[in-house]
Amino acid sequence: MEGCVPGQDTAPTDTEPSSTIKLLHLVFLSTSWGMQIWVTFVAGFVMGSHLPRHTFGFIQRQLFPYYFHIGSACAFLNLTLFAMYHPSELLSEEQTTQIIVFFICVAASVLNTQWFGRATSDTVADMHLIERSHGLGQEIGLITSKSCKQLRASNPSYRQLSSQFTLYHALSSLCNLCCIICNGLSLYHLAAHLSAL
Repeated sequence: MEGCVPGQDTAPTDTEPSSTIKLLHLVFLSTSWGMQIWVTFVAGFVMGSHLPRHTFGFIQRQLFPYYFHIGSACAFLNLTLFAMYHPSELLSEEQTTQIIVFFICVAASVLNTQWFGRATSDTVADMHLIERSHGLGQEIGLITSKSCKQLRASNPSYRQLSSQFTLYHALSSLCNLCCIICNGLSLYHLAAHLSAL
């Protein structure tokens, strides 16, 4: 009969994920990456340069909660799936880096979902109320009109909202960019370990 030798530990093994788990990991990562690239570098610029400012702002306020929540869910599921099949005792330096990248992506996504993205949308909505009361907001394009600059100079409330928007938008954009970089690094890691296309 075999028994355990005192003082001898059994080494944990790194289990190979099933094809279904690999597929799920790829689906979550590619969904998040594709959505981020489309929203950040295509849809935003196209809508911003062809729609009235308030229409563009309204569409963004409706879409961004879905964008942020889907991104957060994908980031969390990617971290969970990767961690499940890479025990901490067996992590190589590269795998440890990958876990950190996934964790940063989750943190940035949650910050955007719960605070910065929401604060940006709420601030824009308040700004639009003031702009509408002055007959502004139907101009096409993202460039701030001369009338908006004059309103900022003459209306302290609008000036404060504008400053808040600049801060929240910058923080939200930074989190979004962080997620794009993290997902790009994760895709690179995945591609580097493909045995065949």
